Amino acid sequence: MKEKYEHDVDHSSPSLEPQAGGYGVEPGAQYNDAYHDADVFGDEEGHQIHYKTLSWQLVAVLMIAEIVSNGMLSLPSSLAVVGIVPGLVIIVFLGIFGLFTAWILIKFKLRHPEVHNMGDAGMILFGPFGRELLSLGTIVFAVFATGGQLLAGQIALGALSENRLCLMLYTGIFAIPTLLCAMPRTLDRLSWLSIPSVISIIVAGIVGMIGAGLYPLAGRTTSVVISSNFVTAFISLTNPVFSYAGHFMFFILISEMRRPQDAMKAAWTLQVFATVFYAVFAFVLYWYIGNGVASPAFSSLPIKWQKAAYGIAIPNFLIAGSLYSHTAAKLLFLRFFRHSRHLHSHTLLGWSSWFVLVFVMNAAAFVLAVGVPIFNYLIGIAASLFASWYTYGLAGAFWLHDAYYDGGGMRAWRKQWVMATLNAWTLAAGAFIMVAGTYVTVKSIVDAYRTGAVGRPFSCAAG
Repeated sequence: MKEKYEHDVDHSSPSLEPQAGGYGVEPGAQYNDAYHDADVFGDEEGHQIHYKTLSWQLVAVLMIAEIVSNGMLSLPSSLAVVGIVPGLVIIVFLGIFGLFTAWILIKFKLRHPEVHNMGDAGMILFGPFGRELLSLGTIVFAVFATGGQLLAGQIALGALSENRLCLMLYTGIFAIPTLLCAMPRTLDRLSWLSIPSVISIIVAGIVGMIGAGLYPLAGRTTSVVISSNFVTAFISLTNPVFSYAGHFMFFILISEMRRPQDAMKAAWTLQVFATVFYAVFAFVLYWYIGNGVASPAFSSLPIKWQKAAYGIAIPNFLIAGSLYSHTAAKLLFLRFFRHSRHLHSHTLLGWSSWFVLVFVMNAAAFVLAVGVPIFNYLIGIAASLFASWYTYGLAGAFWLHDAYYDGGGMRAWRKQWVMATLNAWTLAAGAFIMVAGTYVTVKSIVDAYRTGAVGRPFSCAAG
C-alpha cells in the first residue's frame, strides 16, 4: 500500500502534514515552497516551458468546459423515465455528492503533491498494479470521451446541413480542429480556448430552452413521478452520473495551478453552476417537450431552433474533445519524460513525442467513433467501469487511506466515524454504479442487436 515512486518525497515537513481530521494545509510561503518542490513539475524557474500558470478562475473554466457538455443533452430524457421530482432530486443530489468527492480529491492532491493523475494516486493506494490499472482507465475513458464529443460534433454538423453528407465525413471534419486544439503542451493555452467553449454551451442551452418554450410539443404528457423497472430506472440514473464525470482530470488540472490550495474555489464554481444549469435545463426541456423528448434533447426542437442550438454548441463539443485527448496524451507524456529535460525544454524529442501522442489519441477516438457500431454503448461501459470510480468511489478510498496512515490506523477511523462512514458509503456507491451501470449497458447492447438497431462499421449512410 505504501510503495513509493523514486521521485516521491518525505511528507514529514510540517507544512505538508495533515491537520486535525486528517487534512489541512497552510496557505503561506512555507507551504508553497514545500509543495512546489515536491510536485511533478518541481521548481520551474529558468525553464523554457512553464506548466504551473493557471489561476483558480481559469481552472474553473476548464472544468466547466470539460464537464458541462454533450452529457447534459441526455438529462431531459432521464426525467421522461422517472418523472420530474425523482429526476431533479437525482440531479441535485449527484451534484452535491460530486462536490463532496471533489473536496476529498483536492485534499488528497494537496497531501500528495507528487500525484499528477489517477495512475499516480493508484500507486499510493495499491502499488504498481494500481498505477497501471488507473492509468489505463484514465486513457481509455479519455479516448472514449473524445470519441463521444466527435459523435456530438457529427450530430451537430448533420443537423446544420440536414445530413446531406456522409456521416463519417462529418466526424472527420470535426476531428481535425479537435486535434489541432489539443496540441498546446500546457493547459494555460487551452484555458483561454475554454472561455468561448463555456459561453457556447450556456448560450446553446438557453437557446434550446427558449425554443422549447416558444414551440411546446402539442399533446405532450409530463409526469411528476413515473413507476418503472430497475433497468429502465437505472439507465435514467446513469445519464446524470456521467454528466458529472470529469473528476478524473482534477489532479492534472490542479498540477498546473499557480496556487493549488485555491482549487476548491474552482470546484465550488463548477459544481454549483453545473447542478443549477443541469436542473433548469432538464426541467424546461422536459416540461415543454414531454415524455417523448429525445436524447440529445436539441433533436426534439423545431428545425430552426435545433440548428441554432447545435450550431452554437459546436465550440463546446470541440474544446471538450480536445481537453479529453490532451489529458490522455499528457498522462503518457509525463510517464515518459517525468524529471527529464524534455518536459520543460523545447527539444525535438519532446515536441515530436507530444505531437505523436496527441495524434494517436485523437486518431483512436475517430476510428472508434466511426468504426464501432456499438460505440455509444461502449462509452457507457467505459463510464461505468471508470467514471464511477474516478468521480465517486475512489474519493472514499483516498480519505480512508490518508486518515489511516496519517492518523494512527483504525483509531483515526473510529475517532472520525462520521467521515469514515461517509467515505465507506462513497466507496460502496462507486462499486454499485460500476456493477449496475455495466449491467444495464450490456443489456441495452443485447436489446439493440435483437431489434436491429445496430448499424454497420464505417457507415456512410445519411440520417
